[in-house]
Amino acid sequence: MSEIPSDAGITRDALLGGRVVFDQPAQGYRAAIDPMMLAGGLPASFRGRIADLGCGAGAAALCAATRLPGATVVGIERDPFLASLARQNVAHNSLQDRVEIVSADIRALPPACADGSFDAVIANPPYLEAGRANPLADPRKGAATVEDEVVLELWLETAIRLLRHKGMLVLIHRADRLGDILTGLQGQAGEVIVFPLWPKAGAAAKRVILRARKGIRAPLVMAGGLVLHEEGGAYTAAAESVLRGGQGLDL
Repeated sequence: MSEIPSDAGITRDALLGGRVVFDQPAQGYRAAIDPMMLAGGLPASFRGRIADLGCGAGAAALCAATRLPGATVVGIERDPFLASLARQNVAHNSLQDRVEIVSADIRALPPACADGSFDAVIANPPYLEAGRANPLADPRKGAATVEDEVVLELWLETAIRLLRHKGMLVLIHRADRLGDILTGLQGQAGEVIVFPLWPKAGAAAKRVILRARKGIRAPLVMAGGLVLHEEGGAYTAAAESVLRGGQGLDL
């Protein structure tokens, strides 16, 4: 039975230039460009099983499945309302054969999410540490943007545990948490690529995409990144190719 109230405020939006139909709450946290950038961090040649940790209403999971016809995705979401909305979005996009939504906390995963059973894990964890963020009135927006007892270290531990040997981890996070991420991955994953998302040419990066592989020992690479906006505010052609064209990032 659906856990979506009949009076819930939902908007219908489009991702990847209309290739993905996406319903999401009208209020609180709303998917912007981060899920599409996250999905773009997987190479176009990728085939295999993907876990999307904290999938919300399913934006990144749907974009990954749409971009990568050889992939299957398991979206993991602890909020029953968002998990139900994600299942609805899977059906709207006729992806039931390749996308499954699991209602679970990452601290208590079901047998379908066994250790070492995924070829890739993608995640867009809450960006802010609890002690550095002001309380938010909307609880779902707060859960999506501010850490609670599930801290960044636990997100990383869970992701690594789920991956098979040489499996791929892709994260999007704040640039100022990069040190915390690298510390959390030390000794567990290598071949790290850091891909900055520059708001505009000459501006400091606020977000980074990070890609790493479990059990691999190879040096970190700082990629050239992607400039998101022209001086006038429009997206650059390179950004449009990811956001609307469904192209991958040049990692």
